[in-house]
Amino acid sequence: MVRAVDVLACVAWSRWKQLRKSRKSFTISESVLPQLLDIGIFAASAATVMWAWVYLPERLPFSYGRWISEVAQIDPRLIEALRSARRGDWTYGEPKGSQLVLEPMCEDYGLPRVWGDPSQTIPIPCELVHMGCGPNCEVHAIWRFVKSFKFVLTTDLPIQLVLRSRSPSLQGYLKATKASLRSSTFLGLFVSIFYYSVCLARTRLGPRIFARKQITPMMWDSGLCVAAGCMMCGWSIFVESAQKRQEISLFVAPRAIATLLPRRYNRKYLWREQLVFSLSTAIVLTCIQLDPRKVRGVLGRVLGQVFGNR
Repeated sequence: MVRAVDVLACVAWSRWKQLRKSRKSFTISESVLPQLLDIGIFAASAATVMWAWVYLPERLPFSYGRWISEVAQIDPRLIEALRSARRGDWTYGEPKGSQLVLEPMCEDYGLPRVWGDPSQTIPIPCELVHMGCGPNCEVHAIWRFVKSFKFVLTTDLPIQLVLRSRSPSLQGYLKATKASLRSSTFLGLFVSIFYYSVCLARTRLGPRIFARKQITPMMWDSGLCVAAGCMMCGWSIFVESAQKRQEISLFVAPRAIATLLPRRYNRKYLWREQLVFSLSTAIVLTCIQLDPRKVRGVLGRVLGQVFGNR
């Protein structure tokens, strides 16, 4: 469905562009609109996926959620604390009863146990969120970038080099290394911006902009700080090339939409899914025959080779 919508958007944009150029009224701002749209789609999709990863993990494919967890490298107890805060299992300043939120985590990282007790510590210090990296949020953001950059580079670079080895050349290896460094930087920034935005929202910037009576620490930690991280992290896509931004956007968008739809349908409504799939397939295959350039990304190249149009 996402691919079909993208094809229709490309066709509509092409006709609009021709019309504007024929009237000699095509502006510079309009020329960069497609690239900005790809960035905006990815930012919105990433925000949706990250929100689901934190609060609604059952809406993500298991392997995809696990991959995000591997890149994020976060203590699962911290995620559980955020989820329990959103469920209302604990509240700042009130006896926690049998609910132990972060006290064991404080002990593991050598921090005062009282920091993990929301009935006594308001709000939970960022140093606990930093997971032993120290109290400075900026240093933690840099540390997160380095860790994620290293993780992605050691995973992606060997694959890129192996793929290039089929037709080895120095230029090919350099190009693969450059692409891998760029992707590692993108994901490193993605992770560090997410964490830093959470810190800015809950302790550094948010309480200075909004009065404590308007937005309480509990409101920040029960969803608003995570929302800030979700909204900001996707803009790291600016680091990637225009073609890669396009491909990543088309990859993430279906997964974001899937989190908004039920995982299982009543069989009596199965015809709706089949109808959408049939229409979407018809649109994509028709376009690949008539104007293959409108089918973007990896799918466009694969279908173009299959149908002999590229």
